[in-house]
Amino acid sequence: MLLSLHVKNLALIDEEEVSFGEGLNILTGETGAGKSIVIGSVNMALGAKADKELIRTGAEYALVELVFQVNEEQGRKLKELDFFPEEDGTFIIQRKIMPSRSVCKVCGETVGTKQLKEIAEILIDIHGQHEHQTLLQKKKHKEILDDFAGQKAFDLKSEIRERYKELVSLQKELEEMSGDETAREKEAALLGFEVKEIEEANLLPGEDEELEQLYRKMINSRKIKESVADAYRMTGYGLGEGAGEYIGRALRELKNVSSLDEDLADLETQLQDIDNLLNDFNRAISGYMEELEFDGEDFARTEERLNLVNHLKSKYGNNIEEVLAYKARGEERLNLLENYEVYRMEITQRIESMKEILQKHCGRLSDVRKKGAKELGKLLKKALLDLNFEEVNFEIQVRPCPEAVASDGYDDVEFMISTNKGEKLKPLNQVASGGELSRIMLAFKTVLADKDDIQTLIFDEIDTGISGKTAWKVSEKMGILGRNHQIICITHLPQIAAMSDVHFLIEKNAKKERTVTTIRKISEEDDLRELARMLGGAEITEAALQNAKEMKELARNTKLY
Repeated sequence: MLLSLHVKNLALIDEEEVSFGEGLNILTGETGAGKSIVIGSVNMALGAKADKELIRTGAEYALVELVFQVNEEQGRKLKELDFFPEEDGTFIIQRKIMPSRSVCKVCGETVGTKQLKEIAEILIDIHGQHEHQTLLQKKKHKEILDDFAGQKAFDLKSEIRERYKELVSLQKELEEMSGDETAREKEAALLGFEVKEIEEANLLPGEDEELEQLYRKMINSRKIKESVADAYRMTGYGLGEGAGEYIGRALRELKNVSSLDEDLADLETQLQDIDNLLNDFNRAISGYMEELEFDGEDFARTEERLNLVNHLKSKYGNNIEEVLAYKARGEERLNLLENYEVYRMEITQRIESMKEILQKHCGRLSDVRKKGAKELGKLLKKALLDLNFEEVNFEIQVRPCPEAVASDGYDDVEFMISTNKGEKLKPLNQVASGGELSRIMLAFKTVLADKDDIQTLIFDEIDTGISGKTAWKVSEKMGILGRNHQIICITHLPQIAAMSDVHFLIEKNAKKERTVTTIRKISEEDDLRELARMLGGAEITEAALQNAKEMKELARNTKLY
C-alpha cells in the first residue's frame, strides 16, 4: 500500500506530506483547490512526463516522494527487476524535477522512467479518464479476459507463443529456400569451392598460433642464436669463464672445510642446490640450441603454410576454429541445396505439423476463454446492476478464427453491452457514455480486484457524469473494493465522500502574498462539515449538517454488509 506522499515546490504546493491509511481514502475540496495536482504528482513520481512549468515560481526544483509498504508477492516481482525493498518492506520512489532535467530514484538508486513504469505496474493501479478509455480499445478486451481466466490461459498462451515463433521461423526458412533453381546452383557451386578449399588445407585447431610462433623464431633466428649462445657460455661448465665453472670451484672449497662448522655445511647444501639448478638450465638451453637449427627449406615450408592459413582466415574467420565452423555450416547448407526437394518437403511437413499443434493449443485456449467469458460476463452484469444499470445486458463474445492464428491464439474477443431494455447488444465503444464508462471500469475493478496482486488503486474522475441514486451505488462499490484494497479517490460527490475510511481536505489559501494548496487529514467533525458543504453549497446550515450525519450513518451501515 501507499504509506505516504511527500510533495515539495510543485505547482501551488509549497511542501506537503500526506500519510494514507487502509481502506477508502477520499480527497475532496473546492473546485480549483488543486485536487488534480495530487494524482498528477503520483503519476509524475511513477514516470509520467514531467513538465518543468509545474516547478513552483521562485523554486529551483520540484520534488515528489512515494513510500510504499510492499507485500511478499510484490517484493518477489520487484526483486526480479533487481530492486530490493527495505527489511521492513518499505519501498521508496523519488523524482526531482529541475528546469533542464529530472532525476528518478528508487531506494536511492537512479533509474530511468521506463524502469519506473515497470515498477508502477507492480505497486499501484491508477484510473483516470485515459484509463477508462482503454475499455473502448478492442485489443485490450482479450488481455482483460485472459487475466481473469488466470494460470490456464497464461500457460496456454506461453506455449502458443513459443510454437508460433517456431512456425514463423520454419516459414521464413522455407521462403529463403524457395529461390529459383539457377540461384541455388550458383550458391551450391560457390559453397562447394569454399568447402573444398578449406578441406584440402587440413587445418588443425590452434595451428595458426603455433605457426606464427615458429615463424617469429625463424626470422629472428640469428639474433636468438647469438643471445642463447652468450647465455650458454656465461652459465656453462668447462669453458673457463662460465658461472658453472666458478660455482664448481666454490663448491669444492666449501667441501674442504664444511666438516669443521655446521653453518658451512648448510651453506654447502645451498650452493649444491644452485649447482644442480644451473646444470638443469644448461642442459635445457643446450637442447634449445640444437632445436634451433633449421635450413632454408624448413623456413620456406613454414612461410608457405602460414600464408595459406592467413589467406583462409581472411576469407572465412578470425581464427582456425571460426574457419572450421564456416566449413561445417557450408557443408550443411550444401547438403541442403543438393537435396533441396527432400528438405523442402521435410520443412513443409514440419510447418503443417506445427499448424496442427497450434490449432489444438489455440482450441484449448479458446475453450478456456469461453468459460472465463461466461463467468466474467455474469459477474460483470451483476456488478453493473449494482451500479444502477437497471436494464443492462453484458456479454463477452469469443469468436474463434482458426484461419487467423497469431501468437496469442486465434480468438477475436469483444465486450458487448446493452444499457436499455429491448436494445440489442453492441460493441462497448458504440454505446458507453463518459459516465457509464467510469462505472463500467469500476465494475471491472470490483470483479477483478481479488485476482490482482496490486494493493493500491487510485481513482480520478470515477464520478464523472453521475449523481443521485447512481452516485450512491458507486459509493457502495467503492466501499466494497476498499475492504481488501487501499483505495485513493478524488471526488466531488458527497455520496462517495461519506463512504470514506480516511478523509483528506484539499484547500487553496493565501500565505505571505502567495497562493498555496494544502492537504490535511480531517477529523470526524470536519468530515461532517465538508460533507455538509458538498451537500449544501457555500453556506453550511444545520439542515446540511444533519443530512451529512444521516449520510455518514447510512454509509457506516452499508459497510457492515
